[in-house]
Amino acid sequence: MMERVPGALGTSASLALRLGQTIFSSASLLFMCLDVEFYSYTSFSYLVTVMGLVTPWSVSLALVDAYSVFVKCLPRHPRVLLILIVGDWALSFLSLAAACSTASVTSLIVSSAGPSGCPSRLCSRYQLSAAMAFLSWFLSFASTLFNLWLLPSL
Repeated sequence: MMERVPGALGTSASLALRLGQTIFSSASLLFMCLDVEFYSYTSFSYLVTVMGLVTPWSVSLALVDAYSVFVKCLPRHPRVLLILIVGDWALSFLSLAAACSTASVTSLIVSSAGPSGCPSRLCSRYQLSAAMAFLSWFLSFASTLFNLWLLPSL
């Protein structure tokens, strides 16, 4: 008999984690893409690329979780769960790298160029985008750990 791990695939806590990931990754994309000048920095383009991958991943897994919660059918195949764990793991590290690089470049721009190099409105958008990416990473890493915890019991 498998134990029911809160936050693992197919639970309402997992659905909440996936919806949070979707909201925060979409917000990160929105704050970054409100201005076209983000293409001049590689780390900003990297953040847009990674959040562009995280958003559909989170939406599709949120749909799987919603189906599992409402129909009461838990997907407990070890191979499927392993693929989800590897995908979550890879995307969580990519989003952590993107959030860290965006935050550091934004900090560098603000400290070296001053207000003339980066208008406050523009830099605050970049900072908000990095913060949303950090929150998305945190939720993604939490769901990875919950699913990793579930894997040995299958």
